[in-house]
Amino acid sequence: GLVIDGRALEHLLHDSLQNTFLELTGKCRAVVCCRATPLQKSVLVRLVRNKLKATTLAVGDGANDVSMIQVADTGVGISGQEGMQAVMASDFAVSQFRHLRKLLLVHGHWCYTRLTNMVLYYFYKNVAYVNLLFWYQFFCGFSGTSMTDYWILILFNLLFTSVPPIIYGVLDKDAPAELLMQLPQLY
Repeated sequence: GLVIDGRALEHLLHDSLQNTFLELTGKCRAVVCCRATPLQKSVLVRLVRNKLKATTLAVGDGANDVSMIQVADTGVGISGQEGMQAVMASDFAVSQFRHLRKLLLVHGHWCYTRLTNMVLYYFYKNVAYVNLLFWYQFFCGFSGTSMTDYWILILFNLLFTSVPPIIYGVLDKDAPAELLMQLPQLY
């Protein structure tokens, strides 16, 4: 890991040292910036996101972290003594810092698997429907007639586009939470 003071960070964010700083941070597993201004925090997150093409996560607990949370790909606000500004600007909110581990390792893992499976579901649902239309055109001599009434199409999309994601989103858990907490590499 790397720990940088706010005064040192000010010098490192200038154009002449940015590449060297990014090369050093790219070799670290974590970078912690202490006593940084809100502008420095947001510039650092934007720099890492744009130059290193990395997915960024910003965690903050006060009003001074709002700009950093908004610039990051995913922002997590911690409600606490400094108020609710960070929570209001974030994508996710936790009540204490210790809940961040479960948010990332358990709910993050479940979210990734649900999203990937739902993309596949929508792809194959649409392929099945378009395939039916394609083969029907051979049957009707490519006249352009519709195979189904519009209300059947609406019902098909309503049932097969809204109900499965709700059920899948609530019930699907490919691994138990305890296992995901014990094995972070599953994330």
